[in-house]
Amino acid sequence: MATYDAAMRAALDQARSALDSGDVPVGAVVLDPAGTVVSAGRNVREADAGPTGHAEVAALRAAAAARREWRLDGCTLVVTLEPCTMCAGAAVLARVERLVFGAYDDKAGAVGSLWDVVRDRRLNHRPEVVAGVLVDESTALLDEFFRSHR
Repeated sequence: MATYDAAMRAALDQARSALDSGDVPVGAVVLDPAGTVVSAGRNVREADAGPTGHAEVAALRAAAAARREWRLDGCTLVVTLEPCTMCAGAAVLARVERLVFGAYDDKAGAVGSLWDVVRDRRLNHRPEVVAGVLVDESTALLDEFFRSHR
C-alpha cells in the first residue's frame, strides 16, 4: 500500500498557512495519478468571507484548472481533516480515485464519522478512503487552534 505521509505533510503546510488569516487550519493537496502534487488549498472562509472556502474545494478547483478537466480520474485528494458533507460530495463529483485524510471530525465528518457520503452505494462514484494518515499531527494543529480561540 502506498504511503501518503509526504503528501499529508504538504497538506499540513497548507493548513498552517491558513492560520495567517484566522481560518481553521485545514489544508489539502491533490496528487495526479503518478503521485505528483498538482494543486494545493487551504481554508479561506474567513479570508474570503465565503462559506465554500474549504481547503478541499480550493484544491479540487485548482487541480481541475491545472488539468483543464473537471474529472479528476486517477487523482488522490489528501486533506488534514475528514471532509464535511460539502467537501465529500465535491470529491465524489470530481471523481477522485482516492480520498486520504488525517484527523477525524466527530462533529461534521462525512467520510465515516457522522455520515459516510463517499461510500453511499446510491452514488455513481465511490473513492477509496485512507483514514488517519499523520492523525496526531493533524489533530494537534486543530486542537491548538481551538484551544487558543476559547
